[in-house]
Parts: sequence; structure tokens; C-alpha cells
Amino acid sequence: MSYIGIYSCTLEMPWVSSLKEKRSVVKPITERLKARFPVSVARLAGQDSHDWEQIGITTIHLEAAWVHEILGKVSDFIARETDAVVRFEQLEVILLSDLLELDER
Repeated sequence: MSYIGIYSCTLEMPWVSSLKEKRSVVKPITERLKARFPVSVARLAGQDSHDWEQIGITTIHLEAAWVHEILGKVSDFIARETDAVVRFEQLEVILLSDLLELDER
């Protein structure tokens, strides 16, 4: 059995006035997440807005507890390492076989 963990958060940066400035806040955090943790990171929404962005992080492992631990560390890292305000967070761990069953329907 394998577990997939999905974490997403919305980052708000009300002081940012351009997309270029926002990238200078978001890109370093996403790159450091990929370098520090065994995760994949994607920018999900807000790319055309200068003051917020939603990012998603995922990982997979044989143990659900490990997945929870890694994504908990990711959440803590984001809160600690960025000036952006985390306004919304969601963390879900899914058994891979359950996800595959949904796909077959």
C-alpha cells in the first residue's frame, strides 16, 4: 500500500505591486521546498494576480504517518520562511488504491 499526500495553501502578499515582485517571493520558497523535502511543488492559481497565489505540494510513501510528517514540516517551513501570509491550508492523505478506484469509475 502507498499513500499520496496533498497539501495546498494560499499565500497572500498585499504589499506586492507587480507580478515580477510576486515571483521574487513565491519562486524562492517553491525552489527551497523542492530542495529540502522529497516533494513536488506546483503553482496552482493566482498566477495573474499580483497579491496572492495558491501552491500545491505532493509526496508519496508507503507509510501514512511519514506523509503526514513531511507535509506538516512543509507547512511549518512555508509559515517560517516566507513573508507571505498563509491564509488557507488543506492537507489530505489518500490511500493510492482508493484513488485508483475513483479513477476507474
